[in-house]
Amino acid sequence: MPPVTSIPIHLEAPSKPAVGQPCNGCGVCCLLEPCPLGVILSGRRTGACEALRWQADARLYRCGAVAEPEDVLRKRLPVGLTFAAPAFAALLRRVAYRWIAAGVGCDCDAELATDPVTPDGQPG
Repeated sequence: MPPVTSIPIHLEAPSKPAVGQPCNGCGVCCLLEPCPLGVILSGRRTGACEALRWQADARLYRCGAVAEPEDVLRKRLPVGLTFAAPAFAALLRRVAYRWIAAGVGCDCDAELATDPVTPDGQPG
């Protein structure tokens, strides 16, 4: 039996698209684990990517390196270098589109349960 992983996901998030379909901002891939760029921005290899952002107005998730690069940089840069975040934000956004393969399509093959669960992992 494969391991079961529970991820906290916003109730209004769109359903995960099939592999190869256009990204719809469901957030599943980034909530499961960070991509290579997310490893750098989150400083970890497992768990949800800290750069992931929920956009309530659009009811979807977006990569913070694209949607809020200055905020992501301020949180990741050493305190003495946070002043440089505005200068590097546009560069991070440009690089992020390529690193996260924006526009290529869903590459997350996770299979999701359709029944919601409570925060303690019990059926909801």
